[in-house]
Amino acid sequence: MSQLILFQGDSITDVSRSRENDVFSGHGYATFIKGRLGYEAPGQYECLNRGISGNRIVDLYARIKADLINLRPDILSILIGVNDVWHEITRQNGVEAERFERVYDMLLDDIQAALPNIRVMILEPFVLPGHATCNTEEIPDRLETFQQEVPLRAAAAKRVAEKHGAVFIPLQRRFDEASRVTGPAHWLHDGVHPTAAGHELITRAWLEAFKQL
Repeated sequence: MSQLILFQGDSITDVSRSRENDVFSGHGYATFIKGRLGYEAPGQYECLNRGISGNRIVDLYARIKADLINLRPDILSILIGVNDVWHEITRQNGVEAERFERVYDMLLDDIQAALPNIRVMILEPFVLPGHATCNTEEIPDRLETFQQEVPLRAAAAKRVAEKHGAVFIPLQRRFDEASRVTGPAHWLHDGVHPTAAGHELITRAWLEAFKQL
């Protein structure tokens, strides 16, 4: 019997996935991983993508039953956090770092209570300079806020992973180091959303961590 891998998160995971047909899992790392595992381990894994563009941690928690617990995955992969900062900068509707951690902790508590054998992978949220994160006349400290606040969500995600025995996947340093060679836009086209190369970077980090499960 194949194991079910569920990918959860925001637009970085969503990447135009189909809402009608699970075969079409978007244009990003979830599909890259699905292809790699499908080729290297035929029939051993089924992959579902339930990422939703714009989601914050509170949005993910709100759909915990329908899009996590009821699907009964064997392996859960979560990448969330940048919108918790972005929505505060642009809409005053973000999730502050302390509440982000509390809700993330509750999310894992509830999932592990319902699915005690589940294995969890938590990906670190990340950000780079780009046209979505740069300073503007309206928001002159936009980049500084992203660079200060996203690492706070990343640190919280790491603490939650450690508390719940999940595998934590660092990504910010990988993007920082890669962007020194080519510039940020080669990896994140707007400072938030990965290019094909950026999705490949995430894929390789994910597959390395997958071996720890």
